[in-house]
Amino acid sequence: MHACREIAAAMTAPGKGILAADESVATMSARLKKAGVTPTADGRRTYREILVTTPKLADGVSGIIFCEETLGQVLSDGRPFAQAVRELGMLPGVKVDIGAKPCPGLPGETVTEGLDGLPSRLARYVEMGAAFAKWRAVFTVTGSTPSWGAIACNANSLARYAAACQEAGIVPIVEPEVLMTGDHSLARCAEVTADVHAAVRQQLGLLHVDLAGIVLKPNMVIEGEDHPSPATAEEVAKATVSVLRAWPANLAGVAFLSGGQSPARATTNLTALQAHRTPWPLTFSFGRALVSPALAAWRGDETNIGAAHEALSSHLSANAAAVRLRHQLQPA
Repeated sequence: MHACREIAAAMTAPGKGILAADESVATMSARLKKAGVTPTADGRRTYREILVTTPKLADGVSGIIFCEETLGQVLSDGRPFAQAVRELGMLPGVKVDIGAKPCPGLPGETVTEGLDGLPSRLARYVEMGAAFAKWRAVFTVTGSTPSWGAIACNANSLARYAAACQEAGIVPIVEPEVLMTGDHSLARCAEVTADVHAAVRQQLGLLHVDLAGIVLKPNMVIEGEDHPSPATAEEVAKATVSVLRAWPANLAGVAFLSGGQSPARATTNLTALQAHRTPWPLTFSFGRALVSPALAAWRGDETNIGAAHEALSSHLSANAAAVRLRHQLQPA
C-alpha cells in the first residue's frame, strides 16, 4: 500500500496534471477519420507518439493514461510506450474497463464492465510498466435517472476495480462521471454527483480501499450542455467543492475530467477551483480539452507535427498554470 501512496502523490504533484490519451480503438478511430487521418493501428500509434514526444511535456504532466492497445505498442525509435514515458519523466497508466454496457433490469441505464479476469490483466499491465489504471463509470441525468440501482451497481464495480488495483500494486484512478448530456441545472448535477460520490465512498470503504492510494477523477459540478443558462466559473467551483468536502482528508488528490467542456471553459473553471481551500490537491486529468486541439493541428500531415506539439503545449501550459496558482493563493 505504501507504494500506491507514493505513486498517487506523484500523480497529483504540485503544478502537474494527468493527460488522458486513453480513447478506445473505436472512439480514437472515429476521431482520426473525422480529422482526415486513416484510422489504422499505426495511425493511432503515431498520434499518441506525437502527444508523448511533445517537448517539455513532463513540466505539466505527471502521468499519461493509455488504452491497452497503446500500452502494447512501441514508438518509432523502438521503445515501448511505457518505457518512453518513464524515461521522459512521467508515469504510464492504462484504462482497464471495457466500457459502459446496458444494465440488466434498468432500461436506458448502464453499468461499466471489465471485472472478469481483471487481476490477471493488472499483473500483465504491471509487467508492461504501468504504474496506475483507470476505470470510468458514467451516469446520465434525467428527471428519473440515475436510479439508485445504477448508482449502486457502478459504485460496487468501481470499488472492486480499485481493490484489485491496490492488491496488484497499481494506483486506481476512480472516475465516476455525471455526464453533461441533457438540460439539467447545476443544482441537479450537484444532487446527483453527491449521491454518486456517497455510494462510491461507501463501497470503497467496504472493500478496504486505501484512499491515500487512489486518485479521484470526478466531473465538475456543472449544468447540462442544453441548459439555457451557463453557470459562472465561481458558481461551478463553489458547487463542486461543496460536494467534494464529504471526502476524507486522506484522499490522495482530485484530478477533474473535462467532460465535454470546451478547452477554454475547462481551464477557466479549473482556475476558479484553485481559490478554494481543500485538504487534497485539485488538479486535472483532461482528455479532449487537451488532445483534440493537437489532433486538429496535425490532421495526419507530418509537416504539422510541430503545430500539434504547440497546440498541446499551449493548452497544457494554461491548465498547469491554473494548478500552480493554488500555491500562490494558498501559501503553506
